[in-house]
Amino acid sequence: MPESYTEPSGPTPPLIRPARRSDGEALGELTRDAWSPLHSVQPRPTPPYAPFYDEQHEPEHYLVAEADGEVVGFIRLVPATSLACNSHVRQIQGLEVAEAARGRGVARALLHAAYDASRRQGATRITLRVLGHNVPARALYAAEGFAVEGVLPGEFLLDGAHVDDVLMGRTLLDR
Repeated sequence: MPESYTEPSGPTPPLIRPARRSDGEALGELTRDAWSPLHSVQPRPTPPYAPFYDEQHEPEHYLVAEADGEVVGFIRLVPATSLACNSHVRQIQGLEVAEAARGRGVARALLHAAYDASRRQGATRITLRVLGHNVPARALYAAEGFAVEGVLPGEFLLDGAHVDDVLMGRTLLDR
């Protein structure tokens, strides 16, 4: 190998860390910028914007992805229910990646961090819901081992069209 040879380098992998209360403004901005009827059942956010965190959405529910010191994504991970008999299940209730960071492995890194966090919390299973027309997200989840476990046909009326709510899940024991 010549002395001037350097290893090719791709994009720096994102840093995944627990969210902090101080991330609220950046996460709110990311959510507003990433809003799309492809993945949101809520109307497009309009000013004045509500705080990102509230009583039901606390920092401890989130993992954040940073790239080059900027927040570029997050995943919300919570117990599926408050029932003791269901305490082995965690549910993903939101995954957002900034447009500029898409295609760089941020969503996959967030998912892997969510699996690890879920296992540390004693979970053996993880679930999520995804809109039927969100083909990119469904493909990512399928590639990550999630299986369709149920479909609520036409559950949402978005932009005048009925959209399925797809329930997906996977075990955390095999990886």
